[in-house]
Amino acid sequence: MRSRSNSGVKLDNYARLVQQTILCHQDPVTGLLPASEEQRDAWVRDNVYSIVSVWALGLAYRKNADRDEDKAKAYELEQSVVKLMRGLLQCMMRQLDKVEKFKYSQSPMDSLHAKYNLHTCATVVGDDQWGHLQVDATSLYLLYLAQMTASGLHIIYTRDEVDIIQNLIFYIEAAYKVADYGMWERGDKTNQGIPELNASSVGLAKAALEALDELDLFGANGGPGSVVHVLPDEVQHCQSILHSMLPRASTSKEVDAGLLSVISYPAFAVEDIQLVNITKEEIISKLQGRYGCCRFLRDGHKTPKEDPHRLYYEPAELKLFENIECEWPLFWTYLILDGIFINSPEQVQEYREALEGIMIKGKNGVRLVPELYSVPPDRVEEEYSNPHTVDRIPMGKLPLMWGQSLYIIGNLLAEGFLAPGEIDPLSRRFSTIPKPDVVVQVSILAETEEIKAILQKHGFNVETVADVYPIRVQPARILSHIYARLGRNRRLGLTGRPCRRMGVLGTSKFYIICNSIFTFTPQFIDQQQFYLALDNRIIVEMLRTDLSYLCSRWRMTGRPTVTFPISQTMLTENQLDLDPPVLATLRKLQDGYYGGARIQTGKLSEFLTTSCFAHLSFMDPKQHGKQFHSSVYSDDDEDVIVRPSTGLCSAEGLHAFHFADDEEGDDLTAYLDQLLESGAPRPSPVTDKPRGGLGLFRSAAHQTLDMVSLMKKAKGLNVQNVQMYIPSKLFRARHPSLHLLESTLPQDCQAPRMAVSSEIDLPKDSSGQTDYRALVEQLKTCPCFQDQADILYILFKNKGLDWDTELHGVGTTVKDLLTELYNKVGAIRQWGLIRMISFMLKKKVEALDEACSDLLAHQKHLTVGLPPEPREKTIAAPLPPDELTKLIDEASDNNITIAMLTQEIMMYLAMNIKSQPSLFSEMFRLRIGLIIQVMATELAQSLNCSGEEATESLMSLSPSELKNLLHHILSGKEFGVERSVRSVDASQAISIREVGNVGATKSERAGISKLKSDMKQSSLVPPMDNERSESEKAGSPSFEGFPTGPFGALGARDSKQGQWLRRRRLDGALNRVPVGFYQKVWKILQKCHGLSIEGFVLPSSTTREMTPGEIKFSVHVESVLNRVPQPEYRQLLVEAILVLTMLADVDINSIGGIIHVEKIVHMANDMFYQDQKELGAEEDIMERDKATGICKLLYDSAPSGRFGSMTYLSKAVAVYVQDFLPSAACAMQ
Repeated sequence: MRSRSNSGVKLDNYARLVQQTILCHQDPVTGLLPASEEQRDAWVRDNVYSIVSVWALGLAYRKNADRDEDKAKAYELEQSVVKLMRGLLQCMMRQLDKVEKFKYSQSPMDSLHAKYNLHTCATVVGDDQWGHLQVDATSLYLLYLAQMTASGLHIIYTRDEVDIIQNLIFYIEAAYKVADYGMWERGDKTNQGIPELNASSVGLAKAALEALDELDLFGANGGPGSVVHVLPDEVQHCQSILHSMLPRASTSKEVDAGLLSVISYPAFAVEDIQLVNITKEEIISKLQGRYGCCRFLRDGHKTPKEDPHRLYYEPAELKLFENIECEWPLFWTYLILDGIFINSPEQVQEYREALEGIMIKGKNGVRLVPELYSVPPDRVEEEYSNPHTVDRIPMGKLPLMWGQSLYIIGNLLAEGFLAPGEIDPLSRRFSTIPKPDVVVQVSILAETEEIKAILQKHGFNVETVADVYPIRVQPARILSHIYARLGRNRRLGLTGRPCRRMGVLGTSKFYIICNSIFTFTPQFIDQQQFYLALDNRIIVEMLRTDLSYLCSRWRMTGRPTVTFPISQTMLTENQLDLDPPVLATLRKLQDGYYGGARIQTGKLSEFLTTSCFAHLSFMDPKQHGKQFHSSVYSDDDEDVIVRPSTGLCSAEGLHAFHFADDEEGDDLTAYLDQLLESGAPRPSPVTDKPRGGLGLFRSAAHQTLDMVSLMKKAKGLNVQNVQMYIPSKLFRARHPSLHLLESTLPQDCQAPRMAVSSEIDLPKDSSGQTDYRALVEQLKTCPCFQDQADILYILFKNKGLDWDTELHGVGTTVKDLLTELYNKVGAIRQWGLIRMISFMLKKKVEALDEACSDLLAHQKHLTVGLPPEPREKTIAAPLPPDELTKLIDEASDNNITIAMLTQEIMMYLAMNIKSQPSLFSEMFRLRIGLIIQVMATELAQSLNCSGEEATESLMSLSPSELKNLLHHILSGKEFGVERSVRSVDASQAISIREVGNVGATKSERAGISKLKSDMKQSSLVPPMDNERSESEKAGSPSFEGFPTGPFGALGARDSKQGQWLRRRRLDGALNRVPVGFYQKVWKILQKCHGLSIEGFVLPSSTTREMTPGEIKFSVHVESVLNRVPQPEYRQLLVEAILVLTMLADVDINSIGGIIHVEKIVHMANDMFYQDQKELGAEEDIMERDKATGICKLLYDSAPSGRFGSMTYLSKAVAVYVQDFLPSAACAMQ
């Protein structure tokens, strides 16, 4: 008998360790593991982590097998793993109704449970009795399911189970916008059952989605039907949000040791190595102790100060847990694994030695990883005084199976029994390796032969949509409908993926569907229902944004291919040439570089060999007369009738299934059927004699009926601009007009009015009431579009959209007339009227709810409506589309300007945060109503016009100009607004341009660089570094760094006037504060009883609940500041608080009770006023703001200098708090 090798003996020792600590607890029926001897429920997360060591040991036995018994042992271990993973699958299968509901509601009440009965897989507590919504737990299960399947384990057995996994993918794919309870099951750290967005959940969801994409769940024995699909845009959403959150863990946790599982093994979810290192350093520096790491700051779990009789904490109670948080050895096992994967032997050795030193010996000398170490109750005060000095005692589970499992894996890897790639067969560990440059392929298509000729005239060799056959071109909306069929299973009650918008990553691939090649146009091409599509500058800007996004986020094999159709709307008004912005964009695309992306233009057929392909096998036809699989079925559960196949190349074989009743059956299936059949070239029938006139008529009639049916189905699927995608010229005629008069006035006479003109004489009937029939008659003779809109507005307000005007016979409703007028003013780009009519037609920005969700996912709250509350409504969580538009309408209070611009600006903010997230740093609440107000104020001051005229000018801006204005405001750069001398295009009546530093003085360019030296002269604080102020070091956007060049049409001498007032107004409207401002506020609150701002108190007790780096604290401070309705006054209060925060570094324990910040500002204002009067300032210059009593000249003062605002605020603070300062620092010079 062959002797046992040394490695075999060691593996046997690990097998005994696994058996005694993990497998001995496995339930023989369900395969599940209990949390401990005392807690007999099976937690999903703990089960997965615990069984991973068994999987790893099985791999080690298979790799290092000395004899047949070792292979048998490997198989036995692997089957234990399969049994547990299938046990968890059974638990989830019992809750498929929740999976189905959660895809749509994303409500905690509809989530999968976090723990199950060990023996029956049943639930153990009610939906509302536990923080069940833990996206990271479900994601962890899916991640390891993918890794184990890739390693050769066979866990999924049937197609029904494949559909379940596909629906679990849909369950986690929206993790980037789902607030859950996180890996510690408590949500907000106050443990009061408040869910929050957790970086750990987002990161693990991203990892699971990437791991499962295009994975065959049957392994080597599978086929196309067992492959699961992931939409790449959902993965990138998760990545964007994860990168924006780190190193923070959530709103209430500024750092969390659980993030180690995200930045390293097992998720490897972060691609930026610098961000990985920053996050790891934050965890080690803030959370590491002598026995492991704390979970997060002020974690009260099992500390001596925790009340074990209640789950929740009082907010001020959290301070008691500071410096005595329990330390978990678990996190050192993560750091050991991290050291192995990054090839750092020093890190591995350091943490292995540290872990060995705190492990506990159990029976038979087995070394066990305890759950945590706690401070002894009698030594709490000592630990408060000298953190990390008291010897702690082990508490909780022994062992913590989760930690024991990771400890065993670390040893197997460190001792060479396994290589890193063997427990990471999907190679997630390479996520931080730089990706190669991406070349984006762009194919330009012409909608018609006429457009093709125009493009060829400019040197663009393009094809029409019909020319690219057999490649099919369809809108992104159709792809959304196709993916909605993915994962459908009637027997299990699963409806597939919710029909959501497709992102640019999803539409930039070729798809094989029903044995045909499809390509899809980008989603923004579909946005025909809202007026943004009428502005070609917005269209090309969206194209530029998408190309830039593709270049930075593309991770798939093959190049991305963008299909960009040129339609009638992209031509000039006379339809004879390309619109200049479109032409300029096409030339840039031809040059090979656009929007920061490398571009290659060409025909679709030329890109087939280099592009990314996806085979959507779930849409494939089923051959041999078999029933079509239940994963694709009609919404009405109609029976499926299968035609005998006539071959894959025939028209009928392309999609050989039909429903019994087309009208009630599956619209998408019927649409694709008919599209593929109508587009396929058919041979002419062979006849002995020419066809007569009747035959030709019948043929044409059949073709017409087919096309009408196809058009009807397309419109039923909400496809816009149908004629672009249907291979026929049959429906390209313009719709018949209702014969409203064309405007005979020049465009400069068509200025929009936001209120109904008083010049319209309302006809009266015999009773003195408005005669609406006579008003309708006026439409026939009214030559001005504005007057027509005014009349229709009166009818809309008093009669409603569906009132029959009988203008051209019965059936001509107000809505019909508004639609015709909308088309006419849209053709000449009268944006004010377009917005006014859109309001009446109740047009909404498509995917407005997704734009809102994107902003919220980046930890930005939104407000709509003008301040103050309750008129200004706050949006802190995603809302369904109907609720969101209803909230905007309520906040707008029937104001057309606010209602329409709110939608647009929300859309533009989402576009900007996607492409330039840095613009939003230190902003936590975006006040859209205030932004609109500031925009109008900018126009009023720049154009020297009234508020009403400025509002009309704002409404008359084209969408692209409005977006440009918003971007300038967000960027913090100086810009000018002026009337354009060009009057050819109504949208160019106003131009916005950047201006430079011309005319700015040296001290003004320096901002508040002299602030500290000024404060030193007044002996307010001890001597400091004079070279740079704190705000400068922090990169303060509020007080320095803003160019101060000429503004508007003012000359160089007068360019400074209004400059700082304008800057403060913009910063106040955007909630922009200096970097590090909120952390400084936290410090000053510890030295006083609170800060009072216009009667609202920010108490010092806030610091007992929240730590300085929490987003939750920043939002709380911001909400108090936002109670001030005037943005410039708000910003002056911010400056006063900034001066106050400098006292935090002064060596004093307290600076008094509640500090009234507004009192300090008014003291500074009085000092400023007195100094100016003594210097002979005239009374009109010293005018005070009626709302606040502050001199307008103070609002317009630079922060630094002799008469700077910060100088007077510093003096006011010195006077206000002088009684509390050290005597040596109080004397005023």
